[in-house]
Amino acid sequence: MENLYIANTESTPLIDFNSDSGVLILEGKSVPAEAVDFYRPVLNWLEEYIKTPNTTSKLTLKLEYFNIASSKKILLVLYKLNELVEKGIEVSVDWLYHEDEDDMLEVGQDFELMVKIPFNFVEYNAFATV
Repeated sequence: MENLYIANTESTPLIDFNSDSGVLILEGKSVPAEAVDFYRPVLNWLEEYIKTPNTTSKLTLKLEYFNIASSKKILLVLYKLNELVEKGIEVSVDWLYHEDEDDMLEVGQDFELMVKIPFNFVEYNAFATV
């Protein structure tokens, strides 16, 4: 299976999903004009990935900001990964949030309640690289 790489823009996040390693990265700002169109290849890729997943999968989410439409699609990404958990595959999420963004932490905590995937919340500051 091919990996999925979509470069970030001012309104869309970096998508770097590696089927060989099971490392999935979603990073940046997600405010696309058409969230359905932007996330379609991501969800399609995940649909294929869950058929023959890596033995472990780890999603790293480092989002500066996302709109409501993106929020719904990110939740769908988590639901897809939740299917792996239900198959007995080890899945985890690293939710990175800026130290000044308690709202982003709370959103991550809300997402964690909606799936059976363990979340690791990692605070970072503007001067640190994670």
